[in-house]
Amino acid sequence: MAYNTLIVDIKDKIAVVTLNRPPVNAQNKEFRNEIMELFDELSDRDDVACIVLTGTGKVFSAGADIRERPNLAGEPGAYGRHNRLVRESNNAIMECSKPIIAAINGPALGAGFGLVMASDIWVASEDAYFSMPEINVGLAGGVTFLQRYFSQSRARRMFFTGMKVSAQEMYRLGLIEACLPADELMPYAMEMARDIASKSPIALRLAKEAARMTLLMPTRDAYRYEQGNTVALSKTEDTREAQQAFLEKREPVYKGR
Repeated sequence: MAYNTLIVDIKDKIAVVTLNRPPVNAQNKEFRNEIMELFDELSDRDDVACIVLTGTGKVFSAGADIRERPNLAGEPGAYGRHNRLVRESNNAIMECSKPIIAAINGPALGAGFGLVMASDIWVASEDAYFSMPEINVGLAGGVTFLQRYFSQSRARRMFFTGMKVSAQEMYRLGLIEACLPADELMPYAMEMARDIASKSPIALRLAKEAARMTLLMPTRDAYRYEQGNTVALSKTEDTREAQQAFLEKREPVYKGR
């Protein structure tokens, strides 16, 4: 399918998804609908094992397109539909069955930062920064996600002030895997993606599912859930192949079953 706001390149089991709504990749209704359609598709595709999410230009995403806001106030139900679309476009990324690396090529603001937080692994260029600036346009949203990753004090300071957090500070806090020169960002992300894509597709799917679901469970139940996945995996051809390859000191050849 062709997209107006996204560029998709699939090769060697890696899908590179590039946000493409110049000049700052602001998110409008079309953008969010395309995010949902694409990530639902990638979730089911057997030729995709890992996804790299990045942006065109020098901005990852400046967040919501504020120009859509005034059009919502006068129509009954418009805000409800808008809010549902915002939630579900974010959920389409969060619930995708494939590991997602966010290669953050520049500022990630508001809903743009939300796309990052919906991804699994974060790497950023040195000129990237992160912010929830909704308070600066008279709005308030996003603290739910901020408080998952930052301390109460930092999350609420960011939320109440719209302050920017640099990629260097994010790396110091241990929230991103790397803070790199711009020309090193995609090679680093792609190397990691190739490593992930080399694993058993069945194991990757259950690992992604466990990483997401266990956040919602008490520790005792979460670990039992993981053990159940391990039992299920132990009965697959891929696991037998992985263990045999380990013993024979060779690379495994996975069949996805």
